[in-house]
Amino acid sequence: MKFLFIFCSVCCFIAVLNLPATYYLFFRMVVSIGSILAIYNFLKYGNYYWVVFFAIILILFNPLFPIYLYRKSIWIPMDVALGMLFLLIAFLKIKKEIKKDMVITPATQKAYTRDRIILPKTKN
Repeated sequence: MKFLFIFCSVCCFIAVLNLPATYYLFFRMVVSIGSILAIYNFLKYGNYYWVVFFAIILILFNPLFPIYLYRKSIWIPMDVALGMLFLLIAFLKIKKEIKKDMVITPATQKAYTRDRIILPKTKN
């Protein structure tokens, strides 16, 4: 999944250039697939704020019902920010995943024979 997020990031940085419309259709498909995988990944670990954020990105960049802003000057900052965001999540460790690996077990006391109290035997 890391490779796909890096690929999405590279596509976002390339989208800043003046390219034909077919690239931007390809770009929308790549970003949509990357957003769906990011939503799945963040849903799995319960990070719902990121899920909402990537759902907005998915709506904005969907290839089926495209949203046109008609000005390249609006898309350029969004593409750069999205590229940096995809790079961030490519190299980001999710907190719940880290906590799962760092399970703290309670320390058990070791009992030594010298620490035991020996009561004298009583005669019955």
